[in-house]
Amino acid sequence: MVCTLEKQTISEEKAKKTIRKALKALGKKNFVMIMHNGSFPSAAGQNTGFGTINSDAGKEFIEYSSGLFDAIQLGPAGKTKSCDSSPYTGTIFSNNPLFVDLKELTTKKWGNILSEKTYNEIVEDNPNKFVNKTAYSYIYKRQNEALTEAWNNFKSSATKKLLKEFDVYKRDNEFWLDKDALYEALSVEHGNDYWPLWNSDMDKNLFNPDSIEEQLAYGTRIKEIEAKYADEIDYYKFVQFVINKQNEETRQFALKHNVKMIADRQVAFSDRDTWAYQSLFLKGWMLGCPPDYFSKDGQAWGFPVMNPERLFNADGSLDDGGKLMKNLFKKMFKENPGGVRIDHIVGLIDPWVYKAGKKPKIEEGAGRLYSSPEHPELAKFAIAKLDDLDMELTADKEKRVKSLTKAQIKQYGRIIEKIVIAAAKEEGLDKDSIVCEDLGTLTNPVAAVMKEYGLQGMKLTQFVEADKPEDPYRCCNIGKKCWAMVGTHDNEPIKMWADSMIHTHIGYLHAKNLVDDLFQEAENKDDIIVRLTNDSEFLAQTKLVELFASQAENIQIFFTDYFNVYDVYNRPGTSGDENWSLRLPDNYKELTSIDLPNILKLAIEARGSEFAKKNEKLIEQLNEI
Repeated sequence: MVCTLEKQTISEEKAKKTIRKALKALGKKNFVMIMHNGSFPSAAGQNTGFGTINSDAGKEFIEYSSGLFDAIQLGPAGKTKSCDSSPYTGTIFSNNPLFVDLKELTTKKWGNILSEKTYNEIVEDNPNKFVNKTAYSYIYKRQNEALTEAWNNFKSSATKKLLKEFDVYKRDNEFWLDKDALYEALSVEHGNDYWPLWNSDMDKNLFNPDSIEEQLAYGTRIKEIEAKYADEIDYYKFVQFVINKQNEETRQFALKHNVKMIADRQVAFSDRDTWAYQSLFLKGWMLGCPPDYFSKDGQAWGFPVMNPERLFNADGSLDDGGKLMKNLFKKMFKENPGGVRIDHIVGLIDPWVYKAGKKPKIEEGAGRLYSSPEHPELAKFAIAKLDDLDMELTADKEKRVKSLTKAQIKQYGRIIEKIVIAAAKEEGLDKDSIVCEDLGTLTNPVAAVMKEYGLQGMKLTQFVEADKPEDPYRCCNIGKKCWAMVGTHDNEPIKMWADSMIHTHIGYLHAKNLVDDLFQEAENKDDIIVRLTNDSEFLAQTKLVELFASQAENIQIFFTDYFNVYDVYNRPGTSGDENWSLRLPDNYKELTSIDLPNILKLAIEARGSEFAKKNEKLIEQLNEI
């Protein structure tokens, strides 16, 4: 709990109930902690170099969150590469082996398939065991060694019950598991796990034949690899089985504590996915972002683009690409009852594509996949017509598509309606379980689709352009149907941001806006502005008050902001073990986290004296915490 809940004047349980009452009074439906799996802390003597919610410490954090947070939003869960720790380039189906809690494999529950000696050595040798950072390169290698030992023991000593569960798991997930495991075997065959470097065109295209003859030949090759690397293939499937079993147990544990998980669907496809499903991608095109103020050449992500002609059949039913995407979202909604955050929602509705090997610039052939009727190669995919365009604007401008019919909006929203929302409904969830990352470029077609289907985007108060009164991220402009936060995993924590604003002109503009929005009835507005421009602690707190005082029904907070961890999780554009490595310190309960009761009290008061009077008793209860 927050540090003030340590006071003996009120019990922690009662404090949580009071906080929940305050959140309800402010109209908040969801209060969600954001923390990626690797950032979870470790229990004493269990720091292997990487966090996981499946660990003892992970379950303890769920207990900590119970009664306070409605959900924990995790990062992408896919398997990452040894050379890239970014969770946003992981696999779409296979889970990350680093999320396995090795400690549990040393117990009777798993037949002690991992020796305590091996486990203790991994903990002891962890180079970051005394700092709140992952040791990615270290644990990537050691985790594989430990899981290999566990696999070898599992084969000879697993109970009949576990073996049966393993067989059922393999059968139920064969549609994706067989391909992912085969890729692992071929990586051994060719000595590297990057398929474009393999020296066999056949192996590069096993699921991408150009003829019936090739299909038959490739089928024979698949059987040959499966026979040659049967153990490696089953090992890969075993690791996925272990993660799935642990994830399911953690999910049930969390639900018993009234905490749900929210997944994160990255826009990328991994090398493994690109190889397995390349026949479904648009040949010669990549997904990225157009040039902007921050990047004069645009962002060349290098991610493949789903071929529109493989998403839907002529009658509107799902083609193989659409079925793949729906299966992915069904899996995510099933495993995460809190919902799914979709990274870069623009990529599903109005993606910016560029030619492979080129820059994502208009002059090099780039354009919007569904909004370029004038483009010689993309025109056949266009939903917008020439008459719908403002031709005085270039193809990269948000407002270029100036008009759309209802039917066109439906066309832009086909993936959302027939794949994403349909998948959620089939797993017992609704559209409110979809969190849309719509920060940055938001074209008119994207805005129209989100409005048509009632999708909720994100409002980032740290992104406010203080000199623009109508800025959508400013408190007074944030509506109810959205997910609001002060910062994401890509931002500095709010305290660091506040420190950078002190004694600056832009900081003054932020202070003036905050006073206008939150202190409307104050008689000493000038004094408050002066304090906000000089006192970073007060500025950071007021930005948090702004968040809760806004009309947003759903509030998210990144763990660095909640626990006042003065460090950055991700620095965009950087790579290496230092990035994506920040963890919540093991002693997080001792940290001086945000004073949530006081922030909520101030948020109630910021709504005006009439609202505060209506909640006078609640304010008194918050003061007692």
